[in-house]
Amino acid sequence: MSYETLEYKANDHVARVTLQRPEKLNALNDVLREELHEVCSAIQINDDIRAAIFTGEGRGFCSGADLTPASAGKPDQLSQNERLDDIGWVGRLATDIYKIGIPTVAAVNGVAAGAGMSLALACDLRVGCETSRFKTVFAERGLSPDSGMSFFLPRIVGYSRAADLVFTSRDVDADEAYRLALLDRLVSSEQLLDCAQDLAKQMVSLPPMAIRSAKRVLQLNQDLEFEHALRNEIFGLSFARKSPEDQKEQRASFLEKRKPEFTGD
Repeated sequence: MSYETLEYKANDHVARVTLQRPEKLNALNDVLREELHEVCSAIQINDDIRAAIFTGEGRGFCSGADLTPASAGKPDQLSQNERLDDIGWVGRLATDIYKIGIPTVAAVNGVAAGAGMSLALACDLRVGCETSRFKTVFAERGLSPDSGMSFFLPRIVGYSRAADLVFTSRDVDADEAYRLALLDRLVSSEQLLDCAQDLAKQMVSLPPMAIRSAKRVLQLNQDLEFEHALRNEIFGLSFARKSPEDQKEQRASFLEKRKPEFTGD
């Protein structure tokens, strides 16, 4: 697949999406937003893809919405369905990333601000390096958080730390981001993509239906009462077991003392 503002590659069950507007620190304009939607949809329906990495080209991961006049969408260019959609493009972006049914990893190569920070937070894991930097940015633009930030940020760092970052709009460097759990791994810039790739490879080596089920259960059970969480876990287990070939391979590889090869069949 060929895109104007991003690069999409897939190899060994791992997809890599690289935002490619480096001159704008990969800010989100109309074209990039639409292409992100398209590539997320393509990943979602491709059972051969078992993990996805999102990163940026150049000095930025994603600096948020492109506010230059040339990038602003016009109401009469939107479809009727889009005009009826009250979550707007920022809601669609968060949904596109969050609802991907496989593990997602953000390789945060530079600044992640505003909606770009939300894009990173919507991923399951975040790998960073010395150039990684986070900034909520909304308050200083006279806005409250959108693009899913009010959902993701408190769940990752806790309410009071989220409030600190939103109410002050201050910069968070890589070391602090790691301490706050905005980053799950902190490596050198030279190791960043290799680290993200290694994480993805570790995930795709496991039974794909079990991983999909695990992601679904983790998302569903964030805010549920304990009994509801247990019911969702039972449902998830039944789904994960719907791959008889992987179940056989799990047992056979254990008995034969070899590395298993899972297919999801």
